[in-house]
Amino acid sequence: MGIEEYGGGQGPRPDVLVVTTNDVPGYRVEQVIGEVFGLTVRSRHLGSQIGAGLKSMIGGELKGLTKTLVETRNQAMERLVEQARARGANGVLMFRFDVTDAQDVGTEVCAYGTAVVMVKE
Repeated sequence: MGIEEYGGGQGPRPDVLVVTTNDVPGYRVEQVIGEVFGLTVRSRHLGSQIGAGLKSMIGGELKGLTKTLVETRNQAMERLVEQARARGANGVLMFRFDVTDAQDVGTEVCAYGTAVVMVKE
């Protein structure tokens, strides 16, 4: 897995801009639509879990688990953007991730924020 596979976020010129801030310089919020979120739960197959368990005993990065978490976060963010778009938003402010164990069967990742309609000033 190359470094480009360890990240996420949006490409250039997204139709729904997602930011972690309360506002976007050069834009004003014209309408607040409300909370939007994208949710996914992922589990790893048994072979990967055994490999991760062995790796955790000797130390080092658990690359398989890292890759799964990156993919999971990206999927949650894509779902958030789809929901915002469907509700007529062109922006999501105060974007965050919440990650929890889902009853020992997987990892739950929720991407959430506030959907808005922004206009360039």
